[in-house]
Amino acid sequence: MIKLAVSGANGRMGRLIIDRIATEEGMEAVASFDIRGEGVVHPEKMADTLRDRGVDVLVDFTVADAAIENAITAAQSGVNLVIGTTGFSEDDLLKLRSEIEDRVAAVISPNFSIGVNLLWRLIKDAAAVLEGYDISIIEAHHRTKIDAPSGTALRAAKVLEDMGREVDIHAIRGGDIVGDHTVIFSGIGERFEIAHHAQSRATFVNGVIRAVRWIHRRENGIYSMDDVMGWR
Repeated sequence: MIKLAVSGANGRMGRLIIDRIATEEGMEAVASFDIRGEGVVHPEKMADTLRDRGVDVLVDFTVADAAIENAITAAQSGVNLVIGTTGFSEDDLLKLRSEIEDRVAAVISPNFSIGVNLLWRLIKDAAAVLEGYDISIIEAHHRTKIDAPSGTALRAAKVLEDMGREVDIHAIRGGDIVGDHTVIFSGIGERFEIAHHAQSRATFVNGVIRAVRWIHRRENGIYSMDDVMGWR
């Protein structure tokens, strides 16, 4: 039995993850953390709760500052991590690595959708072929999303920039859009597009559950969904 805790339990993703865990064989949600609402534990009591309830994996969908503190607390408690929080700076990611890499195993990804992770692979292949094409990324999310551009768009841009390509990013915030990402390669006489449209947050939950099962009892280190999917 994998004993799980969820941080950001009263958020959109947190509620969906907890509901999903209840239907999964071999998993149990034994703790939930949030600074808001009733029926959850405040993060200030996280260390004691993780220890007392024998938590194996902490799933974090909060905000960047909180996620860093939660991850450090979990690492000091020997609890593995699945982190889907976005909005980390490069310094944030360096701090996470230095604090948790040698203590626990962690999957960190700005998007747990299997389709999005495939998109990141496909755009790398496309960029290698479409030399001289202009590249733009257009992402759209609901009006309450805090970070812009999205972590998914930034990851896509980094994939391309690491190949020596220049990329423009455009962010749209409106309504209740779950998450759309389109990468456009514009050449002379043609345009090539690779797009992913999330119709439901269930797609993210599917990836989270897959990551939880994969990270349980994994060797210490920081991993990505490429590792979870067996792509590297």
